[in-house]
Amino acid sequence: MDREAEHTHGGGLDRDAPGVVASEPERILGTVEDIVYRSEETHYTVVRVRIVDRDELATLVGNCPAIWVGEEIEAEGKWVQHRKYGTQFQASNITCIAPTTARGIERYLASGVIKGVGKVTAARIVAKFGEDTLRILDKESKRLEEVEGIGEMRRRQIKESWDANRGIREVMIFLQGHGIGTAHATRIYRQYGSQSIAVIKENPYRLCSEVWGIGFKTADRVAMSLGVARDSELRARAGIVHVLETMREEGHCYCTAAELIVSATALLEIPAERLAEALNHDVEQGLLVREDDRVYLTDLRNAEQAVAEKLLRLIRTPRRFRPFETTNAIAHAERVMGLKFAPMQAEALRMALSEKVCVITGGPGVGKTTIIKALVDILARQGVQAHLAAPTGRAAKRMEEATGRQAQTVHRLLKYSPGLGRFEHGADSPIPGDVFILDEVSMMDIPLMQAFLSALPDHACLILVGDVDQLPSVGPGNVLRDIIESGSVPFRKLETIFRQEKGGWIVRNAHHVNRGERLETSPRDEDSDFYFISADDPGRILQIAIELVTVRIPRKFGFDPLNDIQVLTPMRKAVLGTENLNELLQKALNPEGAAIERFGRIYRVGDRVMQIRNNYDKEIFNGDIGRIADVDPEFGALSVDFDGRRVEYSADEADELVHAYACSIHKSQGSEYPAVVIVLTTQHYKLLQRNLLYTAITRGRRLVCLVGQPKAVYMAIRNNEILLRRTTLKERLAAGGVTLQASGKGYAPRRSMPRLQPME
Repeated sequence: MDREAEHTHGGGLDRDAPGVVASEPERILGTVEDIVYRSEETHYTVVRVRIVDRDELATLVGNCPAIWVGEEIEAEGKWVQHRKYGTQFQASNITCIAPTTARGIERYLASGVIKGVGKVTAARIVAKFGEDTLRILDKESKRLEEVEGIGEMRRRQIKESWDANRGIREVMIFLQGHGIGTAHATRIYRQYGSQSIAVIKENPYRLCSEVWGIGFKTADRVAMSLGVARDSELRARAGIVHVLETMREEGHCYCTAAELIVSATALLEIPAERLAEALNHDVEQGLLVREDDRVYLTDLRNAEQAVAEKLLRLIRTPRRFRPFETTNAIAHAERVMGLKFAPMQAEALRMALSEKVCVITGGPGVGKTTIIKALVDILARQGVQAHLAAPTGRAAKRMEEATGRQAQTVHRLLKYSPGLGRFEHGADSPIPGDVFILDEVSMMDIPLMQAFLSALPDHACLILVGDVDQLPSVGPGNVLRDIIESGSVPFRKLETIFRQEKGGWIVRNAHHVNRGERLETSPRDEDSDFYFISADDPGRILQIAIELVTVRIPRKFGFDPLNDIQVLTPMRKAVLGTENLNELLQKALNPEGAAIERFGRIYRVGDRVMQIRNNYDKEIFNGDIGRIADVDPEFGALSVDFDGRRVEYSADEADELVHAYACSIHKSQGSEYPAVVIVLTTQHYKLLQRNLLYTAITRGRRLVCLVGQPKAVYMAIRNNEILLRRTTLKERLAAGGVTLQASGKGYAPRRSMPRLQPME
């Protein structure tokens, strides 16, 4: 058993534990020689300490918000004799003191406490300044340049890290008493700096809205600890915003006032009258928006309104270039591409060349990409400046490969400026261009759509492409469906299937699911691109999925399990959730090598990881997948390769990454993989919907293996009750525009989406 595993069991030590004999309380002074185990979440710590008055090593256990090798500590507690772990000092209170001896200072600096200082540099600094080192760091840091290997830039880095560490320690000690972990304390300090404690004391609820990773419950616990009254206006207002933020996370843009009060009452146990007063206050102050009985977070209401207004303005503003002779243009595209467009494709292409704003939708294999390629070729031949974009890097890359033209993510097209803290392109600085083609629009949430549209010049043409039957965006809104159902924007839904590679069972089954029909599989003696493996027990499903990834698929089809195969599941928790699957797949596919442990995860060189938040400074966005290229055990840092671009993460930024051997079906949107393994059981019953299974199947490019319970598959196909998102984009568009009628050309929008046939 390793040291960490051993001492994790020691976390419950107390005077009455079996096999423990406690001495009388006393105080000890010592120097930290080694950190055996430390939990970043609970601060439970096991260290080896050299006791000053005994000059002997001892094991000390207790809770400490921050501790480093080389520090001197003063601890209060009792010596205990544990049957398994032997003699230990069980500390009820630990106070860390900066080291005073040259040896202690050197070990302290070499422990990673200062960014840019490792063992060699620490030895050089202490050799130069001895016991005066810490004073030099505090008062005369310029003198560090006297040390070999330290120039001006590195000296500044060391000084900044030293000052920040001292501030972080104060914040950590303050927050430990209020239930906040080390990782969150670091983020809090990064957000507020030296004002951290003052900000938290003034309004602890700012934490859940301004510091990533901290939720309402944590902020509320801090508030209660600081003495904020349970029925205070501050708490009532924060609770109302939390309910609205929860609705946002579920994809909604608003909540009814009555439901908002009921939910906040249940959460906070505050009288409804008090909450109504808090709601009215925030509405009057412009912090929330109320329209009729709907209550919005201000940014979501403004985003919906701005998207509607911009789309209508684009429709009404003339284009800058001459209209196309569509018949000739389509004929030319057919000659160049060596194909004949089907009638529906030709109509969609004619619409895209004629309308200022339009939508092309349809499932896999119906020719959406072919139409985009034809459009790009026609526009280029006429000298029309066009931009191609998609919400994710992988979708943009596929677009680029299919057309041979540059395609960018929406974020990169808008050019985020870290210095300004916003996108460079917007209403005041639109992107130069005549036509914008945006793919995978089903993934666009309402805030990103607002940012994208605001950067388009009014004369631009806009062509939106996507699959309206896929899952909606992870973020709030239902942009593609709302635009289509508004009746204000021309659209064409392609339904004829053209792509039937290797028998085309992937495409065929995707459309079967979409129509509410049973899955088809090829005869047993035939090779196929789609397989269904029936299993009822979740443990057995898990075993089969691991075998498929590690042995069976690579052996039969030659796919690389680390690069080509993606496991998809509806959930994060439980036996078949992403967390358990990733842990097992990492052990199976990448069990050895340089690694660091952070936030309860082991990050190892070669691991496939996914970014789980937009990080504009790094230009890496939610859902981007990369491989760990390097780790630095000394400082807990790591480097990730995202499609050839190295991105560095410090120790406290590692929680922005999760393993991605398995990911949720929602997170897989916009991506395609050579092979996918989908797991599905009735444990996922709350999520078993037609569009979930449809989205999962359409992620596989060359192979799909569905493993699970037939009943779960049946439930998913049967359930076409789309969870309605509370949005008002459709109504805003319809109210501001002229509803188009069906025409002989067949590209006017329909009043509603076509009804799908039920499963027999």
